[in-house]
Amino acid sequence: MSKRPWGFVVGGLLVALLLAGVVSNYASAHPDGLDSSLLRGCTVDAEGEITGGSCPAQQERDHELADSPLADYGVRGLDNDFLSTGLSGVLGVLLTFAVGGGVFWLLRRRGPQQPAAGAETAEAGGRAAGSPADDASRVARSR
Repeated sequence: MSKRPWGFVVGGLLVALLLAGVVSNYASAHPDGLDSSLLRGCTVDAEGEITGGSCPAQQERDHELADSPLADYGVRGLDNDFLSTGLSGVLGVLLTFAVGGGVFWLLRRRGPQQPAAGAETAEAGGRAAGSPADDASRVARSR
């Protein structure tokens, strides 16, 4: 298979960039199942702040990388939320594609090795030079 699927890879990358750059801005802002289950037992105001009760969410703290440039689904320094979220998604897709592509490039299957100049060629009968049958016939001839 010498034909490489570049169209498929480029098409997939474009779809991922579109989803991350545009569609991600329309994702739900409501808490997901994990967030909801952690808030059970607490009362929450309209902004999502805990106002009373007892729940596991009261133990939350900032992540060690909370001050990083791409923290909290946005790019620090951009005031436009739509652009910030979209750009962080696009950067994430490109970074993931670069790392994944690099790993695949390192692990790719290389083509068959070309014999060195002056190397033995295959004998008649379809046996490859250096095969066990070839070695056995060479030993038999030397006796």
